[in-house]
Amino acid sequence: MIVSPRFEPLRREFDALFAEGLELGARFSFVVDGEVAFDMWNGYASRDRARAFDDKTLTPIFSTTKALAAILVARLVASGKLSYEQTVASVWPAFGQAGKGGITVAQALSHQGGLSGFVEKIPQELWFDWKGLCAQLAALTPIWPPGTASGYHPVTFGYIAGEIFRRVDGRTMGRALREDLAEPLGLDLWIGLPDAEFHRVAELERPKALPNFGEINEATRAAFLTPWSSPGGRSSDDWRRAEIPSANGHATALSLAQLMGRLATDGAGVLPPAGRDEMSRERIAGQDLVLPFVMSWGAGVMRNVTSGAFGPGRATFGHSGWGGSCAFCDPERRIGAAYVMNRQSTQLMGDARAVRLINAAYACL
Repeated sequence: MIVSPRFEPLRREFDALFAEGLELGARFSFVVDGEVAFDMWNGYASRDRARAFDDKTLTPIFSTTKALAAILVARLVASGKLSYEQTVASVWPAFGQAGKGGITVAQALSHQGGLSGFVEKIPQELWFDWKGLCAQLAALTPIWPPGTASGYHPVTFGYIAGEIFRRVDGRTMGRALREDLAEPLGLDLWIGLPDAEFHRVAELERPKALPNFGEINEATRAAFLTPWSSPGGRSSDDWRRAEIPSANGHATALSLAQLMGRLATDGAGVLPPAGRDEMSRERIAGQDLVLPFVMSWGAGVMRNVTSGAFGPGRATFGHSGWGGSCAFCDPERRIGAAYVMNRQSTQLMGDARAVRLINAAYACL
């Protein structure tokens, strides 16, 4: 564990979460100017409390995975292989069906495509068939006029972003993440987990209630509230093995924070500052049609200006995941940070535990 002297108040806040019975297992990492200033973990990786949560524990990060997907696409843009302003159909012709021919890459990544989920029933197992699911998405009619509003795409985002990436790069996002970022930089980040790593994964303690989705509409129902809105019908092992760049990443908090910390400085090995700024600039803002929040979206990342969930920085961006995880980059203060846990809450964004730690960390600066 690493706790710089000025971050002792943050240590006390982290310990308090466990003393108050709010955590099963968790880790919080805070990187400043490329140096790890704080990295603590505690608790249990198993529900029966027989296995400790340690520095090798991998945690499912759900939609925090979208930040990894956004970075992978941004790397293509920065290298000149893709433009945010070109249409998705220019690299994936079948996607242009059913009135989607004008949807740009930027609109697709900022949840403006109208494809938050499937209104009509699909087999839950189809989510494990990449080609089959992408074919269904390509044929789908948008739920709202593309480009007129954002509506969070909790699972479909990963297939849209992943298929754009695959058609330009030739590899899956999971493979590219390992080959281009995780292995060269020594980061414990995965989209699609090999069987040999399963023993490190923290068991989840799921919430006993649904999140508050606000007023339910067709877009929200398709995104979250049908039996077929998420993968199912297969084992948890199949879920871990699958590459779903919107939902099934596994990571340590330290690796996420170090990745975001690189973005916050010179971006070495990840993404140059100009590419970071282009990824994170606002593409749309306003009341989201799926989430009960006013959102500001970059090209695949949540911008902090509307929520303040990632500390005080207005230029800060990142992503949160179901149950409470989050990772963010603050380029103004040159900070990268991440929180992971295995006791999930019902909060869709700005988990109260993460907010406490983030606010305590900034107060130490």
